[in-house]
Amino acid sequence: MTVDEAIASPPMHGYRGDEPLDASTFPRGLSVALSREAGARGTTIAHKLGGILGWQVFDQEMIDYLIVNESGRAQILAELPDGGRQWVEERYRKLRGDRGLKTDPETESLIRLVLSVAARGDAVIVGRGAGFLLPGETTLHVRVVSTLDSRVNYLAQALRMTREEAAEEVRARDDRRARYLTRSLLCNPSDPTVYDLIVNSGRLGVEAAAQCIGWAVRTKQQFVDLAGPPHTAGIDELSGP
Repeated sequence: MTVDEAIASPPMHGYRGDEPLDASTFPRGLSVALSREAGARGTTIAHKLGGILGWQVFDQEMIDYLIVNESGRAQILAELPDGGRQWVEERYRKLRGDRGLKTDPETESLIRLVLSVAARGDAVIVGRGAGFLLPGETTLHVRVVSTLDSRVNYLAQALRMTREEAAEEVRARDDRRARYLTRSLLCNPSDPTVYDLIVNSGRLGVEAAAQCIGWAVRTKQQFVDLAGPPHTAGIDELSGP
């Protein structure tokens, strides 16, 4: 897949956040930040969701490619809306100020890349703590979960492992992701209240899970449209007491 094929056309909607900046500096559309338990088929669901919405999916493979490919990152920056780079810088400074982040160069580059992708809108971003980095007004933060048994079974089949090997792989991946979030981003991924939606792929299956998330995206977009650019309102506010 080329970067040209990978990057979706710019979205049309904007929002007003906490910072008193011009509206053009904010993301021009919604993004989905998809967190997942190892083996819960989060990446598969992300691609299914991307097909439903017509959005670009930035999974682990794509993010890794953009991190090491300078021309790919340059194209992402070239596709930013007017003021997008300013928003990325303001958002990064706000994250550091609010949380006291002390990032190494690699983590800083990753965070700036995630922010740049989100600034364009209409993106499904898998992992990398995107939901903890992006503003809630323009982000649907989703967690995909499943039972340990189903996750082990899936990885055993997908990676041609024994169940014992797959169980260790599930544990190692979950631990690695949790360490990144808690140590690098100073977040608590085990807190269910940080997510807009938690989807059990083991019970729903890939198709239904993707459709459920798609419904949530469309619903959130309706509230963004109703709120309008001059005011950022949450779903609770718009739906009344």
